[in-house]
Amino acid sequence: MSEQQGAPEQLAAGKSQGGAGATYKVVVFEFENFRGKKVELSAECKDVIEKECEKVGSVIVESGPWVAFECQAFGGEQFVLEKGEYPRWSTWTNSQTNNYLLSFRPLQVDSADHKLHLFDKPGYTGRKMEIVDDDIPSLWVHGFQDCVASVKALNGTWVGYMFPGYRGRQYVFELGDYKHWNDWGATAPQIQSVRRVRDMQWHKRGCFTAPAPPPAPTPAPNPTPPPTAGTS
Repeated sequence: MSEQQGAPEQLAAGKSQGGAGATYKVVVFEFENFRGKKVELSAECKDVIEKECEKVGSVIVESGPWVAFECQAFGGEQFVLEKGEYPRWSTWTNSQTNNYLLSFRPLQVDSADHKLHLFDKPGYTGRKMEIVDDDIPSLWVHGFQDCVASVKALNGTWVGYMFPGYRGRQYVFELGDYKHWNDWGATAPQIQSVRRVRDMQWHKRGCFTAPAPPPAPTPAPNPTPPPTAGTS
């Protein structure tokens, strides 16, 4: 396997705009519940303040996926945003450091297939776990400890979480090699759950589709009243 670019190199090379033919649109609002200044984005935005929006408190992703950041220039904690509505901070994270977002970029999605290799030592050494087309809410259940020190994302886009059940800080893995946990913005090699990131290009209705409500029952016709006595 040839060496792939890591996330910093992908971003610098302008490869974070998704696969061929992918389209992106996100609508951001200054305050919670889709109030205040409204800005539409179809490409990366390093600083929403440059769009005359002081901060972002709620989001509607019309097509994506996207990754949002708590700081300008794609800094600080990161949050994956797939198709859907996010009326306040608690809908995009359960690990609050603040209640707003300041920069956004589209996520690269290279194919509908997903394959990820996890290693418990830097430089792709130590114990290895391969994940193919699956979401893993707990690495412990599969016999892999919580120490993930290097990663190879061979297909698809993934997001890892510090804790089981997709909780805690999020770390994005686009197509590429990550030799050290610093490469994905972590300060410690701790990941305990991972899942696939979906995209409208491959999953036409987004990642999480609400089931259609059951049809309302048809009311029974009113019974015909019996004839009144003495009526011809």
